[in-house]
Amino acid sequence: MTIAESILPEFEIEMAGTRKVLERIPDDKLEWKAHPKSNTIGWVATHLAEIPGWVGGTLTQDEWDINPEGGEPYQVPQLNSRQEILDEFDANVAAAKQQLQQTPDEEFGKSWSLLSAGEPIITMPKLGVIRTWVLNHTIHHRAYLCSYLRLNDIPVPGLYGPSGDEQQE
Repeated sequence: MTIAESILPEFEIEMAGTRKVLERIPDDKLEWKAHPKSNTIGWVATHLAEIPGWVGGTLTQDEWDINPEGGEPYQVPQLNSRQEILDEFDANVAAAKQQLQQTPDEEFGKSWSLLSAGEPIITMPKLGVIRTWVLNHTIHHRAYLCSYLRLNDIPVPGLYGPSGDEQQE
């Protein structure tokens, strides 16, 4: 079994669950936030839509400078509706699956770095980047989004079994 074959089922499960959560976001709640220091529902959803897009860059490049000297710093895309978020998410998931399938095992073991102004922030094997900064990072922000849904009385979908909204009483 290749590395891609071993990680793709996990990737597909987590992305399917994330899509179920993104589908629940009402357009009129995109600017809602739980606390003044919190991000909005729209920001969290957009971030979730962009994360699978990191797979291709991780597997085809050895570094990413999010704040290049003399260049524009990276910014989260501006998506303004649930449909735009879902479209971005779906495109990124499809591209990520294709990139994972095409990547030879030896590439997953190569080192990758996240840089800011040329200085390393993190350096780790590419497989670690996929697990930590794509899969785990998605789960982390998806949990925030589920909490935001709950605080707005929007039914939360089940992810690893039925949610409290899906349980029969």
